[in-house]
Amino acid sequence: MKCRKCGEGAALELRRHNAAFCAPHFTEFLRKQVREAIRQHRMFTPDETVMVAVSGGKDSLALWDVLIEEGYRTVGLYLDLGIFDYSRESREKCEAFAAARGQQLLVESVESAMGAPIPEVQKATRRPTCSACGLSKRYLINRAALTHGFPVVATGHNLDDEAATLFGSVMHWQTEALPRQSPALPSTHPKLVRRVKPLYRLAERETAAYAFLRRIDYIVEECPFAEGATSLAHKEVLNRLEAASPGAKHNFLFGFLERARPAFDRPEAVRLAECAACGQVTTGEVCAFCKLVDQVKRRVAP
Repeated sequence: MKCRKCGEGAALELRRHNAAFCAPHFTEFLRKQVREAIRQHRMFTPDETVMVAVSGGKDSLALWDVLIEEGYRTVGLYLDLGIFDYSRESREKCEAFAAARGQQLLVESVESAMGAPIPEVQKATRRPTCSACGLSKRYLINRAALTHGFPVVATGHNLDDEAATLFGSVMHWQTEALPRQSPALPSTHPKLVRRVKPLYRLAERETAAYAFLRRIDYIVEECPFAEGATSLAHKEVLNRLEAASPGAKHNFLFGFLERARPAFDRPEAVRLAECAACGQVTTGEVCAFCKLVDQVKRRVAP
């Protein structure tokens, strides 16, 4: 295989683009995809400081690396979920990444916020681990951005992640979730920051290749609670489709964003208020996070 750009030996073949690239031109290709995502959806400007939510995995660290290289002002945020050695190792990866590049890394602890780490939360509430974890992450990321005055949060969700989420929503016809299926969600309340996904144009394999070429040290292991997650099953289905028809994931996601999403993107009649307990945004009197915290406090022994 030869690089599409220079004709030299290719380092990576991208079947969905019917192209191959050498290492330098692949790196430029990936950064161009991120630049296009930011431009097309007006995710943020060079004058804004972007808070990058990092997990220690390849996607979020690759995203942070790209934004640094593109000249954006960034601050990392790591959420310590308290998941045994997995959280300790992933935090170390984030700290080493930030230190090597002279970047600031903020750390928030789920245990400090909830009174228990995620494994204990799961035991206390008996709700699915990923459900409690996702709720906690959304709440704490938004709260951290507000506390530190950052107008926008960038996450490392890639094409595979977004296509799998869309697949699950469509399969169960969760129409209330479809308007939120977007690379960029605007702020709809003074206490909700913008949320953007600059990697949505890139496949997981592509961000992994970028991390390898950039020698980014990331945690390879999956979260120990991820086994059996429906999102992984959805990814497996889409991977089989992609193998048979390169570009299937892209066509599925981008077809929805360009043709179908406008039909679901209607002004919501939901009244947003501030939680009586914490002041964050909710649709009721008390937000779901505070209800979860109260449940944990009542069931976890001091």
